[in-house]
Amino acid sequence: MSKVEQYVTSIPDFPEPGIIFRDVTSVLGDAEGLKLSVDEMLACLEGVEFDAILGLESRGFLFGMPMAYAMNKAFIPVRKKGKLPRATVEASYELEYGTATIEIHRDDVKPGMRVVLVDDLIATGGTLAAAAGLCERLGAKVVKIVCLMELAGLKGREKLAGYDVDTIITYEGK
Repeated sequence: MSKVEQYVTSIPDFPEPGIIFRDVTSVLGDAEGLKLSVDEMLACLEGVEFDAILGLESRGFLFGMPMAYAMNKAFIPVRKKGKLPRATVEASYELEYGTATIEIHRDDVKPGMRVVLVDDLIATGGTLAAAAGLCERLGAKVVKIVCLMELAGLKGREKLAGYDVDTIITYEGK
């Protein structure tokens, strides 16, 4: 068990009965928890050669930005549709009840770049798979995906097959 897990607050029956919500804000709200989480995520990148970290909106920003800073790498935000001012490339993906769309500035990801995707959580894997697809459409190679937590019962890794994926904490359920 990662020491970071002690900083995650588990809230039963939220947002609906039978669900255990894993609250990452309690990790962020504790200086030691935040440092441990970023340090453990950085350790996943030892020996990985890459050009930039892409953080997924919004909690991927919170972990990806200090990781990029610590490694002297570029940080590229992956945003929800309509939030970026320059020309973008977008991808839509399925949610439990509908679809969502994410975007990247078209000129931020260049052909031949080696990138790392960072988010707080792998649930169904849809957002990360869409972000990886965007990078590949722009000619980049996703060399690693790093997340703080994984809900293994939702089988998100299946959508990320073929990618090198690391998580710090794995919860077996949903």
